[in-house]
Amino acid sequence: MARFFALPCPGVQGNEIPPFRDGPRELADRVKRKAASLGFDLCGIARAERVDPARFDRWIERGWDGPAIAYVRERRAERLDPSLLLPGARTVVALAASYAPDLPEAPATGELRVARYAQGRDYHNVVLKPARKLAAWLREDLGARVYCEVDTGAVLEKEWAQRAGIGWIGKNGCLIHPQLGSWLLLGALVTDLDLATDAPHPDRCGECVACIPACPTAAIPEPRYVDAQRCLAYHTIEHRGPIPGELSRKADGRVFGCDACQEACPWNRRAPAGKLVPLRARPQQRALSLVGTLGLTHEDARARFTGTPLLRAGRDGLVRSALAVAKRPLAPEVRELARKLLEDPAEGVRVEARRALSATEG
Repeated sequence: MARFFALPCPGVQGNEIPPFRDGPRELADRVKRKAASLGFDLCGIARAERVDPARFDRWIERGWDGPAIAYVRERRAERLDPSLLLPGARTVVALAASYAPDLPEAPATGELRVARYAQGRDYHNVVLKPARKLAAWLREDLGARVYCEVDTGAVLEKEWAQRAGIGWIGKNGCLIHPQLGSWLLLGALVTDLDLATDAPHPDRCGECVACIPACPTAAIPEPRYVDAQRCLAYHTIEHRGPIPGELSRKADGRVFGCDACQEACPWNRRAPAGKLVPLRARPQQRALSLVGTLGLTHEDARARFTGTPLLRAGRDGLVRSALAVAKRPLAPEVRELARKLLEDPAEGVRVEARRALSATEG
């Protein structure tokens, strides 16, 4: 799922340096060159204006969000109007960094599959740092006021990325670039600078619907909408309770996130490998051992996964998901571990242990 970036920089900041005297086009070119020098693969600029709420509201009204991501609807007004984040906002600078893998990929070892974006270091840290550097440069060199985000703030990054011409929102809800595909992490800077804007990117999905039937849990009810409550990424990352059995039975070992809709997308077949080294997959993180995961302690989880996206689920979330998606019937060694987890302090772990044993021994 897409789940991508928006951690707020420390407040909306600026200084009293007089505005740079270049015109909007020259300024935009300077911003894009600076973004490229910081490691971003793509940078585009859109006019800061209120977004038509129809698409966002349809997602909410259909109940396609979920309790674990209630923060999305709670900041609806700010998501739709960048001037509420930065009074006087004139433009939005959209950024993208690729995390595409080196091809061909060696087979992963381990029964539990991890989404590609989570196979390296935590993208929040990797991408937030250069985004903040770009924001600092805008303030210090161009005298701008800036609001900087990387995945958890109130910005519709995909909407702004499409408006800024760096890709289009595909039928799987991901942003797609014609060369880099959809293995992209997005960010946005809202600024009061008057920058020349780019033309919105046209939709190039055409008649293709490969991503929709590829979803193992039918979480794409219609093109460009994802039903979070049917999405494996939502349940294995954001959601903390037991995973609905109907969904976990279709997970095929996906313990953290899901790439099924992106793997089916033709635009990803020739995407070049991402340039940011910290985002590259670590061999031991591409897939996890079922036995090793079920035996995790909180200390183990912190030692192994600090600085990676996997720590978001934590020990309890990883163990719960591992039990939920483990192949049935459980192997004898796995069965013994599951029995020990029947008295685990975490409710989700206890529930999934009972389910797994019931399906095996019943």
